[in-house]
Amino acid sequence: MNMDMQRFHATFFEESREGLEAMEAGLLQLEQGDQDPELVNSIFRAAHSIKGGAATFGFDAVAALTHVLETLLDELRAGKRSVDGTAIDAMLASVDVLRGLLAEAETGQPADPQAAIAVQARLDAVLAGTAAPAPVAVTTVPTQAAVDPAGWRIGFTPAPSMFMSGNDPLRIIRELDQLAPLDVACRMERLPGFGQLDPLEAYLAWDLGLLGAVPRGTVDEVFAWVEDDCELDIRPIEPALRAAAPAVEAAVSPPPAAAPAAAPGAPGNAAPPAAHEAESSIRVSTDKIDGLINLVGELVITQAMLKQVSAALDPAVSERLFAGLDLLERNTRDLQEAVIGVRMLPVDAVFRRFPRLVRDLSTRLGKQVRLRTLGEGTELDKGLIEKIADPLVHLVRNAIDHGLELPEARRAAGKDEAGTITLAASHQGGHIVIEVADDGRGLDRDRILAKAAERGLAVPDAPSDAQVWDLIFQAGFSTADAVTDLSGRGVGMDVVRRNIQALGGEVQLESRAGHGTRVVIRLPLTLAILDGMSVAVGEETLILPLTYVIEALQPQAEDIRSLAGEGRVLRVRGEYLPLVSLNAHYRYGQPQGDDPLVVVVEGDGQKLALEVDELIGQQQVVVKNLENNYRRVDGISGATILGDGRVALIVDVGGLARSLRLPQAA
Repeated sequence: MNMDMQRFHATFFEESREGLEAMEAGLLQLEQGDQDPELVNSIFRAAHSIKGGAATFGFDAVAALTHVLETLLDELRAGKRSVDGTAIDAMLASVDVLRGLLAEAETGQPADPQAAIAVQARLDAVLAGTAAPAPVAVTTVPTQAAVDPAGWRIGFTPAPSMFMSGNDPLRIIRELDQLAPLDVACRMERLPGFGQLDPLEAYLAWDLGLLGAVPRGTVDEVFAWVEDDCELDIRPIEPALRAAAPAVEAAVSPPPAAAPAAAPGAPGNAAPPAAHEAESSIRVSTDKIDGLINLVGELVITQAMLKQVSAALDPAVSERLFAGLDLLERNTRDLQEAVIGVRMLPVDAVFRRFPRLVRDLSTRLGKQVRLRTLGEGTELDKGLIEKIADPLVHLVRNAIDHGLELPEARRAAGKDEAGTITLAASHQGGHIVIEVADDGRGLDRDRILAKAAERGLAVPDAPSDAQVWDLIFQAGFSTADAVTDLSGRGVGMDVVRRNIQALGGEVQLESRAGHGTRVVIRLPLTLAILDGMSVAVGEETLILPLTYVIEALQPQAEDIRSLAGEGRVLRVRGEYLPLVSLNAHYRYGQPQGDDPLVVVVEGDGQKLALEVDELIGQQQVVVKNLENNYRRVDGISGATILGDGRVALIVDVGGLARSLRLPQAA
């Protein structure tokens, strides 16, 4: 295939994925009762565009299925039939199958042919007005044969990031072993050398033989929670049955870069871009944008260097030079903001995957769930959007599975039978705040403390609610016991917090028994450049992110107290704050100045007084990832290069607050 045709194909696949996202969002709106005729038109146009492109490029399976889907949609928009649950289910299933067929056309990974045949039969049955065939589970596995096979051969390849979503491959293998005798062969081709091992990445894969007449649906349930985080190839062992093709795992997780689609209950906005809109925008590789941001970062460093060098010059002699440097500083900031703005995407790029997830999971669990989204237009750096998706999926699943009660329990508690999950995003200062809340049963303080005692976790005397909730983020709670004996909130929450902290963010949890739970995530708007306060600690320079800084002051000796076993505190307008010497905390061992200063910061919901020797000033700094270039250092979120070429570390304010709030388990 020549390069021009490859480029056309790439555009078709990207636009088709966007079209499927639009179709799925629109179908969910129809199911919610949205009667806007333009909504059906927009879904029809998306299907028509996919069919036309598929026919042009010779993707016959995609074209054939979208032709039947288009016929059904045409009858709906013409008013020849009403929207009902059977039609919606069949069309949503066809969207899943189309994702698999597109993945097959793009990557060559085979889709399940039986799934395509079955879903087309369902669409034909809806068109004919007859009873539709039973739905086919295409999200993770092929259709079950008419007779259960003697067993299943399962190729199970976890994604490297599986641990980060709170899932454990060994737990899945144990569950399979309980269903029937299991042959296990481990594949280690992805295992790196010892020096390159990362304990947070999954390297192993398995070839499994489940030797028993286990129904396909039972096997499906075992992998239901990891369908986004692995590659599956499930085939029946019985040679008389068909040789099943690999699973259509692409049907589960929508691509993060797809175009925003309407949320349930929102006005129909799922139509593909109009022609005049397409002409006013271009598709640019993210690698090119990242390269541009890196160049702007280097420009910021150069500008800081020139400013530092010019400080030694006589202002009277170099007046024009200073004027030019001031203009360069303003232009550099404007350029930096403009370039970073190119990488900013609405957080709806993540939010739009949840209506389908909520619909499917609530149906599976027998719960009634409403999804409410707020602030979908709030913008966030694309790199952060892609990495925040997995933690949010985990939180929403937990909220539905373990937070919300069953309808009868809610009714007995005097609540609406339908629970509400709220996803909200907003800008606050230099951060984006994302909230996941439910109106379910809430957390049980006494049971959490009991679990902490059982696992030997350190707990302060008379802990506050915030300290008790913080126990949930301890790794000791990530056990199967927590799912049944607690509310399940603790499972994987340590991984969620680690994920967020790796992005320079914080996680807070609030809960009221009987009223629900709220998880608040605070993230920087971008990981590229931040406004910081430079402070001197001995001969070292540290950067405090300005969004955490409240004030700087000269402490008085009478305002400093020492508490037995608690260190020092500083009284600031009647409030006692932990007083932390950065010199001592980072073990610099530098000689301390005679009149240290204090910078009051707030991170992870707690105020701290940080003792430093000197305030150097405020400046923009380019954030360099310390973990990629060296290793993770507790209390440090990154590094930057100063104008004189020295490296300065960026203080992890949230990490400092957490280290003081609750002693960690041994």
